[in-house]
Amino acid sequence: MGPWDTGGFYGIESPAMKKLTLLPALLGFLLSSQSQAANIERVRVTTSFGAFVIEMQRDRAPLTIENFLNYVRADGYTNTLFHRVIANFVIQGGGVGLDFKAVPTSKPITNEAGNGLKNLRGTVGLARASGPHTGDRQFYVNVADNADLDPLPTRWGFAVFGRVIEGMEVVDRISVSPTGAMGPFKQESPMQPLVIQKLELLTDGLAPTPAEPAPVVPPPAAPTDAPPATPPGNPATGAPPPPK
Repeated sequence: MGPWDTGGFYGIESPAMKKLTLLPALLGFLLSSQSQAANIERVRVTTSFGAFVIEMQRDRAPLTIENFLNYVRADGYTNTLFHRVIANFVIQGGGVGLDFKAVPTSKPITNEAGNGLKNLRGTVGLARASGPHTGDRQFYVNVADNADLDPLPTRWGFAVFGRVIEGMEVVDRISVSPTGAMGPFKQESPMQPLVIQKLELLTDGLAPTPAEPAPVVPPPAAPTDAPPATPPGNPATGAPPPPK
């Protein structure tokens, strides 16, 4: 038996050899984790009711996120409204100004629904009209698990591109605001303006928590006889949800 023979234990390393083998792999894993953490994209949404933070999931929805961040970088969401609010369903906004008129938009983008991200509570998606590829700037936050917004083999869904990681209580407070007919909207529009004051990209993934906004008296809970929820549509056209 030669000096490098293992006497029948070929392929089984000594504890010392295992440590030497695992060390480079561990270092590589740590460096990869640090790189991924450094590339995390988060956006703080500051509203008249408080702030919440969205974490992007670019690996699942690259087109949707780049489109969304283009508006963020251009301050395109400043002084827009959450114009559609449905308790236990969604809050939707970003496309209507304080005068209740639609704000300028870029071209619609390809629908990235079917990327594996589901419309669960706290996730953020791109609103659209009845056509599958009509989403542009409006976004929504799921207040509950909304499987009806997920794609099926027989229908297009609504593309999820992120999730709320901080401030979900603000989303919940917005979601139970009293609603009715406001401006061009016949229903589901907050009676008290819910202003999106600004969206800011947190390039380092973290940022100090801003000062608390002026106290807001919590609105009453949504009535139990509220109309059934429907998927987000285009407020300017009142387009119905896509057929199921």
